Amino acid sequence: MMFKTMGTAALLCSTATLAAAQMQCEGLTPEALGLSGVTFTEVAAVPAGDDSPAAQCRIRATTAERTGADGRDYALRFELALPDVWNGDYVHQFNGGNDGEVKPATGGMGAGTGEQTPLARGFAVVSSDAGHDGKAVTDAGLAGGARFGFDFEARQMYGYKAVALLDPLARQIVETYYDNEIGHSYGVGCSNGGRHALVAASRMPQAFDGFLAGAPGYNLPKAALQHAVDVQALTAVTGDLATAFSPEDLHTVANGILQACDALDGIEDGLVMDTAACQASFDSAALQCTDGQNSACLSPKQVTALNIIHAGTADGGTPFYSDFPWDPGIAGGGWRFWKLESPIPPWEKKPIIAVMGAASLAQIFTTPPTEVAGDPAALEQFLKDFDLTARADEIYATSDAFPESAMEVMTPPGSDNPELAEFRDAGGKMIVFHGVSDPVFSVNDTADWYSKLDANNGGNAGEFAKFYPVPGMTHCSGGPAVEGFDMFAELVAWVENGTEPQAVTATARASNRDLPETMAGISRPLCPAPQVARYTGSDPASADSFTCE
Repeated sequence: MMFKTMGTAALLCSTATLAAAQMQCEGLTPEALGLSGVTFTEVAAVPAGDDSPAAQCRIRATTAERTGADGRDYALRFELALPDVWNGDYVHQFNGGNDGEVKPATGGMGAGTGEQTPLARGFAVVSSDAGHDGKAVTDAGLAGGARFGFDFEARQMYGYKAVALLDPLARQIVETYYDNEIGHSYGVGCSNGGRHALVAASRMPQAFDGFLAGAPGYNLPKAALQHAVDVQALTAVTGDLATAFSPEDLHTVANGILQACDALDGIEDGLVMDTAACQASFDSAALQCTDGQNSACLSPKQVTALNIIHAGTADGGTPFYSDFPWDPGIAGGGWRFWKLESPIPPWEKKPIIAVMGAASLAQIFTTPPTEVAGDPAALEQFLKDFDLTARADEIYATSDAFPESAMEVMTPPGSDNPELAEFRDAGGKMIVFHGVSDPVFSVNDTADWYSKLDANNGGNAGEFAKFYPVPGMTHCSGGPAVEGFDMFAELVAWVENGTEPQAVTATARASNRDLPETMAGISRPLCPAPQVARYTGSDPASADSFTCE
């Protein structure tokens, strides 16, 4: 790791020198960069505009081409953005979902990186498909994107090998192109991308100066079991996921939570900042219709379903994955999209868990994998029929063809009792954020991970890692929340200037469709756990009126 000490004048001089020394984009070849085993599929000088937040030399390439054990062709595809005005630093962009697609290499996320992407700030950025093409299996319908799970090496690439293989390669391109060493390097991502960040911190502890990890699904195979818990519990309400809860029903739940919890932080503003106190104050039984009541309440079956999915188990025992907190963000569109209903016609409007989640559990996160049909009804039925008692341990199973279990492939080593000593001792810094109303990865699971990390570091984990819950936010962004915040800038200041982040101001984004009119224009502090934002001032619209306590 390198730490800059140059002043502004020196930095400007250095930037000018870099611009003069860098190679020409036009006609750039792998051979000119000293690469082997890499094929450039496109090299283009791209001006700043709609297609790019900054003028750049954009390289699209493939490496690690092979034929898998399943007989299919595989390769690691990537995109590298080399800005014309480089700040000397580098970002590895970790993508979400099942990967399988090379997202534009900007370094930006839905929430967490502010209004200006790392590429626009001058960072070189790399993005990849993690070693498989999600559209390669054209005859498997909606299950095709997860069919790579039948090839063990493809599972490994998705789990941890793609980052380890691509990162030094991308750095070589950056440093050769600019004829200068990278100053600072960062890894950023949300969801599965947040998991990639935690994995890299464990497996590559000296490679990165800083990580920004949003909603880190570090227990991804366990979270896939939750899909079966959800589908079975929610289907029991009416026999159909989409009608189990109407949007109005979910607003009833949110209103009930607000009635019990909104004032716990000192102000009634539609946000529950004291999540822990809310769990003790809210009773889901209060939502159930009483005799003669038929509106603004729930049926007994609905209350039972909510209790099951929040507990993570139907029998009151240990959750298959994690429990989830009660939070008014349950009324957000993202929560419904994941759990109940999507607006996507080819999915027959099934939610994400019943389509993409089912295919992943069947084909990537259990051993041996189960080939599932790719139509929405068959995928949903797989989760309805999944015997959690008999099959949950398949996420830990191995075989001759799959010598590492799904949990071994996907989770960061040591994540059940984390210390991150090598990353800490190398001077690394990490910021983790997570929406309290995330419907797919539980903020409670992340809080548990951070609590163990803190304990294993003598209560001093905050010296190198911070955790910020985001009340009301659903998965990575959205929800009735103030979720416009720039934690990437906080991370950079921490790494490069030693400025330890404290309260981070979040604003209400006009682009957030879940934002109630009452929250328009407000700001709130996001507090590092275990602190809670409490109203101590006089202006209810301003973050300055709140104190992290």
